[in-house]
Amino acid sequence: MNSCGSISGGGLPLAFLSEGEEGAILEVRGGKGLVQRLSDMGFTPSTKVKVIRSHPPGPMLVQFRDSRIALGRGISMKIFVSREEGR
Repeated sequence: MNSCGSISGGGLPLAFLSEGEEGAILEVRGGKGLVQRLSDMGFTPSTKVKVIRSHPPGPMLVQFRDSRIALGRGISMKIFVSREEGR
């Protein structure tokens, strides 16, 4: 991970996206339980996610598939996405 928070392949934590930005999930990093729980909720690779509300350092509201969910900042730092350009 370099100093701007990206990983190889251009991914960055979901928490780094601003309101209105979209990304595609690349991976979820964390313990086995967290990864499984987020996967069960639908946070799987290639899923498109849009940030509806973000109030650092507090939670963020995201939309994906047909759902909206609030995520704590710590959890959103473990979901790596590729920023969708021109959306």
